Amino acid sequence: MGSSSPKAMLHRYLQVGRDALLWKLDGVAEYDARRPLVPTGTNLLGIVKHVASVELGYFTLVFGRPADLELHWMSDDAAPNADMWAAENESREQIIDLYHQSWTLADATIDALELDSPGHVPWWGEKGDVTLHDILVHMIAETHRHAGHADVVRESIDGAAGWRADATNLPGVEASWWPAHVAEIQETAERFR
Repeated sequence: MGSSSPKAMLHRYLQVGRDALLWKLDGVAEYDARRPLVPTGTNLLGIVKHVASVELGYFTLVFGRPADLELHWMSDDAAPNADMWAAENESREQIIDLYHQSWTLADATIDALELDSPGHVPWWGEKGDVTLHDILVHMIAETHRHAGHADVVRESIDGAAGWRADATNLPGVEASWWPAHVAEIQETAERFR
């Protein structure tokens, strides 16, 4: 990793987050990809839809670059949190395709601009003057944050957890180890009840 340019390294970390986020949908039934699993309604397809929408805005609108995609859920008159769930007429394939389109447009911006290229984030108010570097760091944090949410949501669906299917970053233990481990954590927590 040390031999690449700073822009290439940032771009690579963004892609790692993108890939981790999409992996959370692999093998999940349609119902499970859509259902809310926490009190605020967080769900796998909604997370992907949100990150696709946000990435699109940050890498196109902020730098005055064309997007040619209309996201009705991001309009001023959209319902609150409309970008955080898949409506009945929005398929998994459409949302994944939107995310790939978002990547393509974002990657074109990243390739075309220098790290110090200026942009402006209108919804940030007075602090809205940014550079491509700022937005890359912001979107890496945003993408990885939501990949973490997706990790917890996916684990609650079927137990699949970790960074990727081939490299989970979890200890190499037997499945039978986990219940005792969780019980030990619960027992310790109970002492603080």
